[in-house]
Amino acid sequence: MSNFLGKRLRVGVAIPSTNTSAQPEMEAMRPLGVTNHIGRMIIDDDSLTHEAGFNRVIENIRSSTPDAIRSLRHCGTGAIIVAVSPDGYWEGHSAHEALNGRLAEAAGGAKIIMSADAILAALKALGGIRRIGLISPYLELGDEPVSRFFTDSGIEVAAMHGLGGRTPSNISDVTPANLRDAVLDVDGPGVEAIVQVGTNVPMADFAAAAETWIGKPVLSNNAVLYWHALRSCGVTDPISGRGFLYENH
Repeated sequence: MSNFLGKRLRVGVAIPSTNTSAQPEMEAMRPLGVTNHIGRMIIDDDSLTHEAGFNRVIENIRSSTPDAIRSLRHCGTGAIIVAVSPDGYWEGHSAHEALNGRLAEAAGGAKIIMSADAILAALKALGGIRRIGLISPYLELGDEPVSRFFTDSGIEVAAMHGLGGRTPSNISDVTPANLRDAVLDVDGPGVEAIVQVGTNVPMADFAAAAETWIGKPVLSNNAVLYWHALRSCGVTDPISGRGFLYENH
């Protein structure tokens, strides 16, 4: 790469137009010599309170994601993060693999980084964790497919807490108290790690801090996505202050 700002790696990040958390969180994680480049998926801020609305959001994501990825093809990206959760989990492993293949074709050679793959890779890197507490951004309607994806992957979901997002943009409207209550609700004896899904939940800093008082990994979706993009492209610097995953793996 000739661009000295991104001489080590350029990361593409495809983000829904409603998402206000992924871009600033991932920019704060950027090592020296790595640059981030943003493409937006144009979606409506539809309701997530009923199945028809949730399905419209997923269809909007499906139709707009390839164009967002193609908009990043000429940036020389080594990896493109697809910073959206529901479509990766909604219809199970076979649908996820098919989606990954379509997006890889749109990426033109860049590695595709999706939440489901990144989180499973992180659990493996942390010693093969098999029992988690799960934090979802959704109401109950969206919680079940996410939980099922993990159980189908051989990961036991010991407890689940939904943050109750009612629209894609509303997912970001959480407070530190909401996040603290969620962590405490899903923690317990035998829980090896806490996993938070939902890229519009601003939890990266809180997750790293929470690890210091519960003594186990707390995996924020955006932090894990960015970690997986870096590691998949050979950037292995330990980053202090970012939690167990960044500091040790």
